[in-house]
Amino acid sequence: MEDNYDISLLKKKKKVNSRAKGSTFERSIAAQLNDRFKTSDFSRTPGSGAFASTHKLPEHLKIYGDLITPKNFKYCIECKKGYNKESLYSLMNYSSEFWNFIDQCQKDSDRAHKSPLIIFKQDRQPTLAIVPYDAGYTSNNYIELKRETRTYRMYLFDEILNEQDSLWVY
Repeated sequence: MEDNYDISLLKKKKKVNSRAKGSTFERSIAAQLNDRFKTSDFSRTPGSGAFASTHKLPEHLKIYGDLITPKNFKYCIECKKGYNKESLYSLMNYSSEFWNFIDQCQKDSDRAHKSPLIIFKQDRQPTLAIVPYDAGYTSNNYIELKRETRTYRMYLFDEILNEQDSLWVY
């Protein structure tokens, strides 16, 4: 008697390296911002955003967020890639893990004396940007996110990327 088993079905699916995926996304966003603002000042933060909280540095050397930005850039940027199990509508739920990212970016931006900007992308979906409700963007294509006393707006990143420079810099 001969066994007719297809062993290929037993092979495990290759594990996704989420750290590498996040780093690639951060580099991609930095490149887009460098192209948009015709600079080379945007780059990944060493240690991907944890650098300021894990190193004892003088205040003028601290770096907050996932990207190093030009001095006059008004945002502290947090980049998130993946989280495909969350639907956009679940982000509005107070218990969503995504609110932790918003809280983290808000704390970093407060320390850096900047506004928070969360750039978020799920697989095979457009890149989104979450900013405080009063950021001043002219696009009427947004979803409002509210929690306690804070209100944010979620836009398509490509849409706001083309907004006037004065909305991005001091």
